Amino acid sequence: MRYRRLFETAQDAILILDEPSGKILDANPFIKEMLGYSHAEIVGKEGWEIGMFRDAEENKAAFRELQAKGYIRYEHLPLKTRDGKLIEVEFVSNVYQVDQRNVIQCNIRDITERSRLERQTHEQAEALAELHHRKDEFLAMLSHELRNPLSAISSALHVLRLQGNENPIQQRAMTTMEGQVGQLAHLVDDLLEVSRVITGRIQLQLECLDLRSIAHQAVEAVRPLIERQRHELSVSLPAEPVWVQGDPTRLEQVVVNLLNNAAKYSDEGGHMRLTVEQGDGEVEAVLRVRDTGVGIAPELLPRIFDLFTQADRTLDRSEGGLGIGLSLVQKLVELHSGKVSAHSAGLRQGSEFIVRLPALSTEGSPIALAPIERGKLSMQTVRVLVVDDNVDVADMIVMLLQLVGHEAKAAYSGQSALETATEYKPDVVLLDIGMPNMNGYEVARRLRREPQTKDVRVIAMTGYGQDSDRLRSQEAGCDHHLVKPVDTQKLQDLLARRV
Repeated sequence: MRYRRLFETAQDAILILDEPSGKILDANPFIKEMLGYSHAEIVGKEGWEIGMFRDAEENKAAFRELQAKGYIRYEHLPLKTRDGKLIEVEFVSNVYQVDQRNVIQCNIRDITERSRLERQTHEQAEALAELHHRKDEFLAMLSHELRNPLSAISSALHVLRLQGNENPIQQRAMTTMEGQVGQLAHLVDDLLEVSRVITGRIQLQLECLDLRSIAHQAVEAVRPLIERQRHELSVSLPAEPVWVQGDPTRLEQVVVNLLNNAAKYSDEGGHMRLTVEQGDGEVEAVLRVRDTGVGIAPELLPRIFDLFTQADRTLDRSEGGLGIGLSLVQKLVELHSGKVSAHSAGLRQGSEFIVRLPALSTEGSPIALAPIERGKLSMQTVRVLVVDDNVDVADMIVMLLQLVGHEAKAAYSGQSALETATEYKPDVVLLDIGMPNMNGYEVARRLRREPQTKDVRVIAMTGYGQDSDRLRSQEAGCDHHLVKPVDTQKLQDLLARRV
């Protein structure tokens, strides 16, 4: 036989079979190490007799397939050794001619350990997937559980504001609480958002936007923190629109995070600057946030956008975040085909963050620039049914709505909501989703089925704020989806609309 030395020294088992009969003509020495059979015990046998197949019929089927195709391969063939041990092998067999005689060569490689590692890797992957699933469920539940008390506190603070208390100590206390509630809500948002971005479960709602309006909205969102820190903020916007294609909520989130960072990491009375401009031959839009704060150490600058990256904490810099805000900024900007960069001359030298986005021309915009119909406003009193199993949340929202001139009533369960809606005949139902026994989705579906309530406006008001939650609300029949703690002005705007 040609290449006899290779045959003898191979570290895989090799069998040579007679093609017409399927009987073993020769075997290399490694077969004894693998199966425990000697050369003399193997020669003249068929494969099934040395444990290669479960029985003679399976052996014959494989033999017929080999004769028909001239080649067969099994990735995970169970093979029984002489002492009854089962091993997994990779089995490759082909027919060729030697001295005008057809023979079959079978190469057999023990892959038991490899298969074990593959199964282990697969099991670990499944375990990690389960952990990710549980983590997502935990974050969603954590969000819901955190947002409920935040919602109650936020509504209570608005109620107190509406009382017009002039006591400066109480005013200062309320301002502090409002700022801290906003900060907690912001942290919850970032934590959930970065999880969605990393796992690719975020969907952008793209439209044509003027980046100036995004900057303006972000400034208004961060203004309470800026005023509390007594910072000076200058905003420079061009006279002409700067058009970009993007998701308004996500881009506002980018700017809010950058402004929040600048405010948090600047000493009281610091200077901040926000600019928007058309750059690089008008093919890109550029937004800059600059501050006179603590700056960024040179060794930290290259990884400033990495998840959970933070500078060393000090006792005088206790208002840090979770190390996710800038990572979220980078990922959201990249989803918009843009880039974000950080610059700093070093510690105590301030910092600058620059966001660059592809710009659109007014002529070449792929999306119509016509204003979106927002619905007509109504100044009439609205009859509102507030549904929430958290009594504090429901009662505070009812009190708040009554103080701003609406009629409001609370229901504390899904079944109670359906019964009350029939009698109370509300114009709007503010509906919590995560309720026991009958959740908000089921309540919305039942409201839509009943003739007396099928036309009522349903606003989901919940601690669940993922994209999938919004979609489920829409499918259940909700007209809007608000995430707790709800912005009071946004809620009043929605109640004032007829559609």
